[in-house]
Amino acid sequence: QVQLVESGGGLVQAGGSLRLSCAASGRTYDMGWFRQAPGKEREFVVAISWSGGRTYYADSVKGRFTISRDNAKNTVYLQMNSLKPEDTAVYYCAADQTPDILAPANARKYDSWGQGTQVTVSS
Repeated sequence: QVQLVESGGGLVQAGGSLRLSCAASGRTYDMGWFRQAPGKEREFVVAISWSGGRTYYADSVKGRFTISRDNAKNTVYLQMNSLKPEDTAVYYCAADQTPDILAPANARKYDSWGQGTQVTVSS
């Protein structure tokens, strides 16, 4: 199973930016980011197809977050701009290792998960 390691989380003021990275130990297909805030369920944030040609965003982050990937490095990135306090959460990287028909926002689509990285946005 592919191992995923996230990095780039931290504390930032509202309106600021952060860039998360997720390095995979091997090849993956679709990849995504989910987040979980205290007391809330894990929610979909964004996903990207293997080629990078298709991206999917939650309405709450459209226009502020951008996902990209570098397959030569087996790494996916999440650029987060105009951060808001409600973006505070643990962010998890997820990887789909086998093609399937599950929707990118469906957590069951993904076979591997990272350990999570904390993002805290202060007001």
